[in-house]
Amino acid sequence: MPGQRIDVHTHAMPEQAMATLATRGFRPRGGYKMSVQWTPEAALAYMDRRDIAAQIVSMPMAFAGSPDDPEFGTRMSRMINEWNAELIGKHPDRFGAFANLPADGPDQALAELSYALDELRLDGVVLTSNMAGHYFGDPALEPVLAELARRQVPVFVHPTDCPYIDVLGFGRPSSIVEFPFDTARTITNALYTGVFQRHPGLRLILAHCGGALPTLGWRIGEHTVMGRGPDDADIDPSHVAQVLRGLYYETALAGSRNSLLPTLEVTTPDHILFGTDWPAAPEPTVVRNIDNLTSFDGFTAQQLRAVERDNALKLFPRFA
Repeated sequence: MPGQRIDVHTHAMPEQAMATLATRGFRPRGGYKMSVQWTPEAALAYMDRRDIAAQIVSMPMAFAGSPDDPEFGTRMSRMINEWNAELIGKHPDRFGAFANLPADGPDQALAELSYALDELRLDGVVLTSNMAGHYFGDPALEPVLAELARRQVPVFVHPTDCPYIDVLGFGRPSSIVEFPFDTARTITNALYTGVFQRHPGLRLILAHCGGALPTLGWRIGEHTVMGRGPDDADIDPSHVAQVLRGLYYETALAGSRNSLLPTLEVTTPDHILFGTDWPAAPEPTVVRNIDNLTSFDGFTAQQLRAVERDNALKLFPRFA
């Protein structure tokens, strides 16, 4: 029987998309891979075991073209988005989806955004922490962020490798520390370049409770007083605090006190959402994370229900 939780962080990998990537030599770095083969049947069985009513699926990769195939990013994003729409059509009460946008340029991204939201009626958009090396605040992303803010559509921000991962990663899975750092990196750059001043309508959901961001929140704000770069926006600690308070944070691999206590220092329980990261995170890890979340003494029973379901319904009301 369907449960109550709404999982905003879970990954569906279309077989056709993965096969296409394999022909281009794509391999997950550091041995990081899905714990099981994703299928709708496997996902529904997993959801029923874990009291999950609905999943908002994503494939958090920023695909870009190449000189020999300049439309590769656009083609891959369209393939994934149409597959997601078919999945939702078959199981509208159990699945939603964040749309992929190509990293081929703002015109291509905006065209796919419009198609995915207006024609396919997907539930939001997924952006990686950097899009082919472009972080939030980069002029290349400005038209996309402006449109997302205008629409006030939920945007799932999922970390990815930074451009210097071969030096910084030590050959280990990026999910250990590099992903949490890149989430903090892109939001910090967005703050200091004035993204949230220009686009207050952005509704960002940060994976893994924002990674390292909440722990660094006061430090980031204080450095606006200690000294900014000559081209940085005119921001102050109160602006940083206001932005961090208004972001949404989800609990995949971040349901323990180590992550929740810093998160609750920068925001309130009504801005925390439930996530699992399955099947990138194996089910035993998901179970331990859920156990941490449900035993956390910083939530009342009502607040825990809001984290697991009600907060998400404010962003995705069709699942009510």
